[in-house]
Amino acid sequence: MELIQVRVDSETKAAAASLFEALGMDISTAVRAFLKKAIAEGGMPFDMKLDDSTRRALAAVRSMRETSETNGNSELTLEEVNDEIAKARKERKTRKL
Repeated sequence: MELIQVRVDSETKAAAASLFEALGMDISTAVRAFLKKAIAEGGMPFDMKLDDSTRRALAAVRSMRETSETNGNSELTLEEVNDEIAKARKERKTRKL
């Protein structure tokens, strides 16, 4: 038998323990049941879906990452990013004058 350790907050652990106790099992038994069901299903034994707003947000992040890599600034430090922003703001103010 192998050992699997999982970290969860105390509230989640207590709620899960209470739920599984009501079902007549402990957390270890519930985790074993979950793993066996996942294997039998060939994936997660429940639906995992992203809503449209989450999909759009992830697509925007991917797009920004690709643009950043294309422009060669994906490896900038936070300080370098802030310097670039300050420089752009200064140039914009100069153009307005």
